[in-house]
Amino acid sequence: MTDVTLREVARASGCSVATVSRVLAGTRPVGAETARRVREAAEELGYRPNQVARALRSRSTGTIGLVLPQITNPFFPSLVREVEHALHAEGRAVLLADCDDDPEVEAARIADLLDRQVDALLVIAADGKRSRDAVEKAAAHVPLVLLDRGCGPGVADSVATDNATGMALVLDHLVTTGRRRICFVGAAGTGSAAVERLAAYEAEAGALLPHGSGRVELGDFSLEWGRTAVDRILPSRPDAIVCANDLLAIGVLQRLRQLGVDVPGDVAVTGFDDIPMMDLADPALTTVRQPVRALAAEAVHLLGHRLAGRNDGPRRSVRLAPELVVRASSAPRAPSALRASSAPRGASSAPSALRAPSVSSAEDTGSTRTPEVEQ
Repeated sequence: MTDVTLREVARASGCSVATVSRVLAGTRPVGAETARRVREAAEELGYRPNQVARALRSRSTGTIGLVLPQITNPFFPSLVREVEHALHAEGRAVLLADCDDDPEVEAARIADLLDRQVDALLVIAADGKRSRDAVEKAAAHVPLVLLDRGCGPGVADSVATDNATGMALVLDHLVTTGRRRICFVGAAGTGSAAVERLAAYEAEAGALLPHGSGRVELGDFSLEWGRTAVDRILPSRPDAIVCANDLLAIGVLQRLRQLGVDVPGDVAVTGFDDIPMMDLADPALTTVRQPVRALAAEAVHLLGHRLAGRNDGPRRSVRLAPELVVRASSAPRAPSALRASSAPRGASSAPSALRAPSVSSAEDTGSTRTPEVEQ
């Protein structure tokens, strides 16, 4: 079966080849009735545009490269899905590349996408410092928007959630529900999300809590580190554990359950991201919901602005407001627990599971940023 040509579509629709080309390429406005006839004829004949030929004529492939740190993190597939939908609505396709959280691999993936002549790039930076050179070089050649994670000011347009606001929402909620001995589990390194969430936690906790920010344990954004961090934190008798993402929070919940610690009766737990099915955790997890659809839409909008020929203007940095989703893992404390939390220093007020936990020893793989809270 031979390919259907524009001339055959023109003959079937009763229009000129030029008109058919304008309708199918969307390059110029055409009357609604004429456009309808052309599209119906093209569909009936099974016409498919030759994208390679179109790219050669227009010097545009209609593709956007998207580089992300790790597809196994459940947050990123949700974000990729919204990006793909937003780009598809504009007639563009996505080429996806996973760098496995390695800035060197990330640089290679960016170079490969540029070799494939993508029109523009969306990059979720693997590292706030080590990703900068590759991103800056790429931004000099094609429109580029940093999404969710950045790598320093002035490199490229960027769109991200306001992590500081998200952490403030979490701590305000925990303090309101009677928590005073709050600890933090996060990721080490210079990824912008990890750095910003830690800094926001320390600033907010320092302002709200009588003993400051409490114990901080840093590893990576994984279930395994969440479990390990619990063993390191429990001797400080926390009444809340703030996690820098939902994977960490799930690991924390799993380990607390193994140790017989009641959540939220003894310890409240919160996450960040609101990955799919978070309400199915046991107990359902209180977390900060990132505005995923709005992040994708704003990133695609900025790309469109640059692709339209305005690639020399000042770099824009957009921060979108998150939402706190309160679930069972941080339910308000019972009156008896509130009285216990205000008992004199040295009083044996903590639940038995926290006073003498059956905790297996953990290797010193994390980074403790602050001392344990006073007992």
